[in-house]
Amino acid sequence: MCGEKSETLETMGGFGEPGEPPQSRYVLPDPLECEPGQDVVALGADLDPGTLLAAYRAGLFPMPVDPRRRRSKIAWYSPDPRGIIPLDGLVVSKSLRASCRKYEVRVDTQFRAVMERCADPDRDGRWITKDFVDAYVRLADLGWAHSVEAYLDDELVGGLYGIGINRFFAGESMFHTASDASKVALVHLVDQLNDGGARLLDTQWLTPHLESLGGVEVSRRRYVELLADATAEHLP
Repeated sequence: MCGEKSETLETMGGFGEPGEPPQSRYVLPDPLECEPGQDVVALGADLDPGTLLAAYRAGLFPMPVDPRRRRSKIAWYSPDPRGIIPLDGLVVSKSLRASCRKYEVRVDTQFRAVMERCADPDRDGRWITKDFVDAYVRLADLGWAHSVEAYLDDELVGGLYGIGINRFFAGESMFHTASDASKVALVHLVDQLNDGGARLLDTQWLTPHLESLGGVEVSRRRYVELLADATAEHLP
């Protein structure tokens, strides 16, 4: 944990024009006051829209402590280093470019379905619970959460979802049941973000898969600087 800030939280109970929800009743920690290299910085709080938005604006995101439990306590993460994909640095291979012509891509038409596919209990490392699905669907209804979906013969075969705040997008999870389908959704997302003047695409951690697509790591301090710049100015 990150000292007194996490104790305070424990005890205190993009696209278009989104609606601002009521503010969170929790005090969230400042990640820059937490130990360098320590990913989990707080425990507790809730998944209300105001809490989630305050967390993303501060550089935090939630995951359940124990996804096997119906009402798991929430852990708040601020990875150090942090994974991002530079919006001018996405690596699109020749084969992936060909796959982009194979799939139809849609935005925000099946948000819950995309998230439920990402939450498939048969997936390795599955962490998304029903509480998380319901919470992010509420954010989608308010205009803050978005899905990018890949279709083949009108069947949903891949996609991703995340949070958009001004010129910032936090990618949360992706899935595919057909070759390259999730990558195609990512290519479309980056195209959309570049067209809209976005400045930061967060991937949380850097995996070998994301690194192959151009992902890089930045320090927590640098990430917070990039985040502040990206969330300060509204998209046109």
